[in-house]
Amino acid sequence: MTDRDLDQQPTDTPAGSPLAPGLYVVGTPIGNRGDITARALDVLARADVVACEDTRVTGGLLHHLGIHARLTAYHEHNADSARPALLARLQAGQAVALVSDAGMPLVSDPGFKLVRACHEAGHMVTAAPGPSAVLTALALSGLPTDRFLFAGFPPSRPGRLATFCAEMAPIPATLVLFEGVSRLDRTLAALAQALGPREAAVCRELTKLHEEVRRAPLPDLAAHYATAGPPKGEAVIVIAPPAPAPPPEDEVIEDRLMALLDSGDSVREAAAHLARETGLPRRDLYRRALDLTREANDDADGDDETKDDSPAPRS
Repeated sequence: MTDRDLDQQPTDTPAGSPLAPGLYVVGTPIGNRGDITARALDVLARADVVACEDTRVTGGLLHHLGIHARLTAYHEHNADSARPALLARLQAGQAVALVSDAGMPLVSDPGFKLVRACHEAGHMVTAAPGPSAVLTALALSGLPTDRFLFAGFPPSRPGRLATFCAEMAPIPATLVLFEGVSRLDRTLAALAQALGPREAAVCRELTKLHEEVRRAPLPDLAAHYATAGPPKGEAVIVIAPPAPAPPPEDEVIEDRLMALLDSGDSVREAAAHLARETGLPRRDLYRRALDLTREANDDADGDDETKDDSPAPRS
């Protein structure tokens, strides 16, 4: 995005003038109320209506910020009935701000249905991004950040929780989960059972006065909260990805390459196929497949020469 693009965002209208019609997805603080952007303040102050999960929570935040706005509830229990009314406002040319109780909307809430409906109806949709508990916990965990999966809230029923944890086990990425503190020990124990002693972090009270990041292997975290009991606040669990599998032995690699070549794969195809299976460099596998092909051809040529040098049968 260029500086020119930044100068042409939908909220860049003169102070006091109405916002451009459309849906504005606005990030709000996850704890510390100072974590609010200037753009979010501007959108919330000028929107025709602010759609929020809990009008009491958002009302308290806006009062603290000195913003007087019209609020309407939009949450998982009334979304189907509230969504048409919001779409009607957009059709009438109004600006609607969408917020959650904390953080970026659409993360574990029904906001995505409203965004999808707005796109389908041709309404402008933009975002005034802000804090996110997912990214904040990931950044504080000390675990790999290059690839991660946010998996929401784990199921509460034991059977479904066990299935959920088993599905998470092979995913080659850092895992980020939300969990209620009352279920923290049980969920950590189930994760430890399925994922083993992976490094993990429980992050809670993020950006608040008593922020805590507790890092330890999953079994140790499960044992700690089973003994200490539920902590205060809200928790985010971050779990390291699985350790990479050891590379196969040379003999196994060569046998697999020969099997692929015998099945009709070219040298290039066999190398690419095995690279996808093992994660080994395709260039190295290509060279090995080429060597195996040459060796096989040399052996075949040697057999032919032996046959040619044998004495002719007597008549």
